[in-house]
Amino acid sequence: MGKITGFMEILRQDPPSAPPTERIQHYREFTLDLSLQEISQQGARCMDCGIPFCQTGCPVNNIIPDWNDLTYRGQWREALEKLHSTNNFPEFTGRICPAPCESACVLNINNDAVTIKNIEHTIVDKGWSEGWIHPQPAPRKTGKRVAVVGSGPAGLAAAQQLARAGHQVVVFEKNDRIGGLMRYGIPDFKMEKHLIDRRMDQMRAEGVEFRPNTHVGVHLDGPTILQEFDALLLTGGSEQPRDLAVPGRELHGVHFALSFLPQQNRRNAGDTVIDQISAEGKQVVVIGGGDTGSDCVGTSIRQGARSVTQFELLPRPPERENKSLVWPQYPMKLRTSSSQEEGCTRDWSVATKAFRGSHGKLESLLAVRLEWKKNAQGQMTMHEVPGSEFEIPADLVLLAMGYLHPIHAGLLEQLGVALDGRGNVQANTEQYQTSVPKVFAAGDMRRGQSLVVWAIREGRQAARAVDEFLMGHSVLPR
Repeated sequence: MGKITGFMEILRQDPPSAPPTERIQHYREFTLDLSLQEISQQGARCMDCGIPFCQTGCPVNNIIPDWNDLTYRGQWREALEKLHSTNNFPEFTGRICPAPCESACVLNINNDAVTIKNIEHTIVDKGWSEGWIHPQPAPRKTGKRVAVVGSGPAGLAAAQQLARAGHQVVVFEKNDRIGGLMRYGIPDFKMEKHLIDRRMDQMRAEGVEFRPNTHVGVHLDGPTILQEFDALLLTGGSEQPRDLAVPGRELHGVHFALSFLPQQNRRNAGDTVIDQISAEGKQVVVIGGGDTGSDCVGTSIRQGARSVTQFELLPRPPERENKSLVWPQYPMKLRTSSSQEEGCTRDWSVATKAFRGSHGKLESLLAVRLEWKKNAQGQMTMHEVPGSEFEIPADLVLLAMGYLHPIHAGLLEQLGVALDGRGNVQANTEQYQTSVPKVFAAGDMRRGQSLVVWAIREGRQAARAVDEFLMGHSVLPR
């Protein structure tokens, strides 16, 4: 529980960041570490709240009070063991998770929440620096073979758990490097990719085989996989982007975010990218106010955009949430990302009506302002404000409006798995089995676009389900 009076005596201290003028000159992480003593003090703020809502706010159910207390007492190795007991990759979640645990912190009711996310990644970073993290190969092999399709956080978490249970695990990835959207969707300035490589080394030593450049459903068909393996786990991403069907969509200069972001990550990795979509010297408009849109903003600024404007369809959120109404849920409130701090014009309640240009090239964007009203059923509906149309110059538009469901063509059609009403692979959260025998699904493939921490949770749970299917029982945690 930390220090008994710590939450009354110690103020929340967030880690500082390099100034925007400095960090936009590179693509590396720019958050500066607090000292271990300062982190221990932050752990002391964890209070004896009786019911640790932070644990239920965390999808992987991290045992947060325990490792906060161990951090306060300087027992870093024990804290690392507690952290790893529920989370395979805390260095990922400690950097890119939005920390719903902090929203659920009891201290957050009328004070500033404990800095759970920063404590988490400090614990695991110290574990790596001290050499405490080692491969954990299974003491005996089962002789069962499991194919995991997709190497994002769900696939990697499942693969590691299954390998530690003694199964022979092969991870298939369509791209040239392992990591899924963590590798090619998340900018390096939010999470550097050597963190993935380090875990891959650990997993190889535990017996996991990685096969990049293998697009299952294209290079290798689904029925063949089913013949060669005892179980197949689908953990691909929700990669069907939401499009914008307006006049001028075909103009050169209008691109999906996931056509734009991976190219820069490839360049950062030393690859040559032919015909790269570049924001250099351009007037950029990002459509979509979420994390992907923010990633487009930060990347565009680093590429040297002349200006960056970000549009959001929804109204501007309140500056502060009404905690008495929303706690312990993750609140809807105005958030400004590090990328938006670096230089971005933001606008809310804006709908794009058309893209305009000449000779096939984008030149401007026509938009209209919206008013949101409740209908007879109490639902918020949008209405265009008469006479509010406006036009802004645009050389590059990036569509970051979310993702609908996994790609159906190829593997899913070959397997013939049933889909739910949203187009995701249908499976429950107990057995994680699809409508096809031996085929399981987890992560974004099953639940739709979501957080890295949800992917890790589902990967771990699905691994247990696969292990039970193969062996009749399992000692893996849920």
